[in-house]
Amino acid sequence: MWKEIRDREAGKIRPKSFSSRIKSYRVSDLQLSNYKDIVSSHRGSINSLQVDLTEGRYLLSGASDASAAVYDIQKATNYEGNGLIAKHRCLFSVDKQHEKGHKYAISSAIWYPVDTGLFITGSYDHHIKVWDTNTTQVVMNFKMPGKVYRTAMSPLATSHMLIAAGTEDVQVRLCDIASGAFAHTLSGHRDGVMTVEWSTSSEWVLITGGCDGAIRFWDIRRAGCFLVLDQSQSQLGRRPPVLDRAAANKASVSKSLSAGQSSLVKPRAPQKKYANGHGMKQSNIGRMPAKGSTRQRLHPGMLSIQDRATAHYGAVTGLKVTEDGMYLLSAGSDSRIKLWDLESGYNTLVNFEMVRLQTSKSIQLAISQDSAHVFVPCMAVVKVKYSFYVVTVFDFMPLIFGLVKCPIHFVATMNL
Repeated sequence: MWKEIRDREAGKIRPKSFSSRIKSYRVSDLQLSNYKDIVSSHRGSINSLQVDLTEGRYLLSGASDASAAVYDIQKATNYEGNGLIAKHRCLFSVDKQHEKGHKYAISSAIWYPVDTGLFITGSYDHHIKVWDTNTTQVVMNFKMPGKVYRTAMSPLATSHMLIAAGTEDVQVRLCDIASGAFAHTLSGHRDGVMTVEWSTSSEWVLITGGCDGAIRFWDIRRAGCFLVLDQSQSQLGRRPPVLDRAAANKASVSKSLSAGQSSLVKPRAPQKKYANGHGMKQSNIGRMPAKGSTRQRLHPGMLSIQDRATAHYGAVTGLKVTEDGMYLLSAGSDSRIKLWDLESGYNTLVNFEMVRLQTSKSIQLAISQDSAHVFVPCMAVVKVKYSFYVVTVFDFMPLIFGLVKCPIHFVATMNL
């Protein structure tokens, strides 16, 4: 590390490169903390973890013993070891003994995005419940057609209060907190929906992954999905940064204009060639094609092939969109992790190593704020994959007994 510091002082490396190297070193040295201990109140495996998005202070957990608990991760309950070890015990928990509690395992527990006064739990007992944090009472209850695998709310939403729910049913249901009823359903998957994820660039775009191996993109204002990811369509590597592309395009345009003026021929705009061999740019995520678009003019047989495209050879068990909204990470029961370009909808072919993943349950992926590191629960360890250009993998937490299902990333303190 000292070499990087000296090189930075001498101006040999750029600030962004220096920051990336330091973060990589810190991630590679991650170990179980000896100074902070969160005392679990659960008697079963923990299926879901989330830190609130408003204060970054309260940790919500849901477990297979049908209990949910809230912890204050900033203020310790008490200290041990001469004040060196901070103990964080749960502020409160709700379990089977609660009159409105869940009867079976809680598979998903999330905070209401803009306020810690509410949190939402989904369970294998076919119910999604909205809880009042202050009174620990159920204020809303949604009956689902099957086991609830995953729930999600958009952190960007200002026009709706929808809970997207993935269940063992083929339809994705949107539960409206404002009205206490189902807003509508999204049909397209041919098997249960294991994971749901909202876009980080649009409050209207929802991404779902199913047991049929498909990843579908939905604009909830319209009927039907507008994109199905296909693992056979790929591009090599990530797109260059936006500023670099803009500079390259500007130079290309100016060159074409100068050549056109000399030959008195009107220049044509430069056409970028994509990995599919055509000079046709794909539509951006969230930008819907106009009425009478290419999709409507395709042969019915081609439409059927596109609709049945798969992203994994098996169930899609985890989805995570990067903070900048440019890429999507997916995990599947085929032990593969894939990185997708959301502008083109193509697989970037980043070579993540094969990992042992949970196949019967959805898993929770975590990405650092700068989108440089992804934390993947792989059975009894957590693998850290960083630098989407060249992937290096670290295993840590070797002393954890049991299966790791849901890592989360603390942005403020770089803790996991």
